[in-house]
Amino acid sequence: MAQEQANLPARLQRTPKEEAQKQTERLARELNIRDSVRIDTLYKMHLKYAILRRTGLSRAQEMERMNAIVAELKRLLTPEEYDRFMNHPAEQPRRPHGAKMMAKPDVVIIQRPTQTKENR
Repeated sequence: MAQEQANLPARLQRTPKEEAQKQTERLARELNIRDSVRIDTLYKMHLKYAILRRTGLSRAQEMERMNAIVAELKRLLTPEEYDRFMNHPAEQPRRPHGAKMMAKPDVVIIQRPTQTKENR
């Protein structure tokens, strides 16, 4: 069991409460939400969907869950916050601070010799 947990991505190793807390903190930070009542409401929404996620949803059910989250956020956020949320650039993969990107290897194109009557 511990070995299986170690092989999962970090977000799946978290409990639903931890996942909801992390999502709420990130959303509040990105949208600059400071009101504790609104933050608590967002936390409860994230917790509800984090618990639902753990029930083994089918792909169609997962899409419904994602659409429900967006619909609920539209209801909970101000129009300006919702617009910023929907237009936020996708999260880039994070690297440890100071880590350098690995250089991409040069692309080498290998051409086969053309066959002539003499090569056959």
